Amino acid sequence: MRHLAIVGSGPAGFYTAEAALKQFGDTVRIDIIDRLPTPYGLIRAGVAPDHQSIKAVSKRYDAVARDARVAFFGHVAVGQDVSVAELCGLYDDVILAVGAPLDRPLGVPGDDLPGVLGSAAFVGWYNGHPDFAGLQPPLVARTVAIVGNGNVAIDCARILAKTVQELQDSDIVNHALEPLSQSAVRAVHIVGRRGPHQASFTLKEVGEMGELSRATPLVQAADFPPTEADAGLETGQRRVVEVLRRFAAAGPDAAKPVTIRFDFFRRPVRVVGDGRVEGLEVMRTRLDAAGRAVDSGETEIIPCEMVISAIGYRSAGLEGVPFDAAAGRFANVDGQIAPGLWCVGWARRGPTGTIGTNRQDGFALVERLAATGANGDTGGSKAGRVGLEALLGERGVTVARFADWEKIDAAEVARARPGAPREKFASLDALRTHFSR
Repeated sequence: MRHLAIVGSGPAGFYTAEAALKQFGDTVRIDIIDRLPTPYGLIRAGVAPDHQSIKAVSKRYDAVARDARVAFFGHVAVGQDVSVAELCGLYDDVILAVGAPLDRPLGVPGDDLPGVLGSAAFVGWYNGHPDFAGLQPPLVARTVAIVGNGNVAIDCARILAKTVQELQDSDIVNHALEPLSQSAVRAVHIVGRRGPHQASFTLKEVGEMGELSRATPLVQAADFPPTEADAGLETGQRRVVEVLRRFAAAGPDAAKPVTIRFDFFRRPVRVVGDGRVEGLEVMRTRLDAAGRAVDSGETEIIPCEMVISAIGYRSAGLEGVPFDAAAGRFANVDGQIAPGLWCVGWARRGPTGTIGTNRQDGFALVERLAATGANGDTGGSKAGRVGLEALLGERGVTVARFADWEKIDAAEVARARPGAPREKFASLDALRTHFSR
């Protein structure tokens, strides 16, 4: 028997478990460990609450979790309740699928001022992640600057711009919906250091900007190269640029009180303010021959009262595990950190790709596992699940099983506001009431 421990129950973790079930059949036992009592990682707490079709992939993960060869160990913090070294002693292979939960800092003077938020914190707040339930975004702000040119930046802008009615059938938590309903935000700037051709938006997300009931997307026509340059783009990016060009041609809509302005070719250099955010100073940029953003020497200040940094994420290190601080991920070679210790998904490659990319990554890692013996040459003699159960029992750790998650799930669905799929429990204390014994 080959005993696998997968640390992290997001897409990378579940896809890896699915691949291992197919690869090893009845000769494998898989334990999925997560510090939260709730599974699914970014599917639950990162995907935008108004993108329910994407969240539906969790049904696929349910089938994996209910397999008799798989066990879910929620509410178990690796590095606190059990160490990576201890897991390596219990399991033939330990796979770190912990994602990249930490914000990459903005890294400019003033980025510690009140009113500067990381996108992981802001997204976690409106998605009901227990780590961020107490966040209090300054929604008295009339203008918000979001730094970043990817889908997370657009998600943040869209949530700020939508009406309560537009969010009613999402699973945004009430502790966010209520203050958002009274938000003073009337202008959002999405700031990127390069241009429309280099933006990392996908078509669905950028297209939604033109469908908002009270907000207008604005793009400067001068930020585009000649239209014939679009022909050299990959198909998906070309379609994104076509949408952005339509926004530029349409211009403002006086009937809509909120604007979302795409400020291309601007690099943040300083957050301005005395005790709180009062503006974002940016450097105008241009592209050099290699397509890199270079400074023009011209600066300007975007007046704003809140800044959200959406420039990327990084993994959290774990004691005894080699970590590449510059890349924000575990040091590895094709997913292997050390004999019997692996990483997958964002923990392996950094925060790139889509949910589907994690499936490819998980299946590729399992192929590499299959080409090695169980933790070298132990022959599958490790204690595995029995050993973990005993260790956690000795330490008094209360484990949330998958059946406990199903109780939480049913309770969240039952308490949903009209039209919404669920109302999440956003504190560990509330979650614990469904599995504490």
